[in-house]
Amino acid sequence: MKLNVSRLHHPVTALGPGIRAGLWVQGCTIGCPGCVSRDTWDHGDGTALEVDDVLAWLAGLGEVDGLTISGGEPTEQPAALHALLQGIERLRRDGHFAGDVLCYTGRDEAEFHAAFPWAADLIDAVIVGAFAITEPTDLLWRGSANQRLIPLTDLGRLRYGPFLDERAEHPPLQVTVEDGQVWMIGIPRRGDLRRLETALRSSGVELEEVSWRPR
Repeated sequence: MKLNVSRLHHPVTALGPGIRAGLWVQGCTIGCPGCVSRDTWDHGDGTALEVDDVLAWLAGLGEVDGLTISGGEPTEQPAALHALLQGIERLRRDGHFAGDVLCYTGRDEAEFHAAFPWAADLIDAVIVGAFAITEPTDLLWRGSANQRLIPLTDLGRLRYGPFLDERAEHPPLQVTVEDGQVWMIGIPRRGDLRRLETALRSSGVELEEVSWRPR
């Protein structure tokens, strides 16, 4: 079973509690106006990875606090995500993964559960809702006020219950450089991306393309 992946990254500290692994799937047909991850929309891009290879990567990281799955739109690859999450349950049973699983989706809660009817068994918490550029928010880990953080398991309620209404005046953001590309990880607020471009330019880094503007 193969999963179309935009990228894998560790450590991730801006999309969920603790030090995490991050998986961005490739492909999204929702196309929210103002999305900062337009580079993950095209199903024809990305890298097709064997689910077992993704599991081996996760197990090889050692101790992590969780896995955050974003994209792209995870519900557009239900079979591959199901296989991946079943594999993560095996890693848990074997003592190779003790973290939680947080999933982002642009679908509403009902659509998410229709696509992933097994979610409550394999995903600890989900952030649901399409990004709405006209509804800015300072809710932690969310890009717009309509998006909801929903714990699904006992572990999810333990890890995410304290953060349901948590607000962040300055939300966490990461900037990483891989293979000559600059990646921004996190949920930026209005104006953050412009400030990032300005700061990079002042340091002599000129961005040729960015994921938040059409090519």
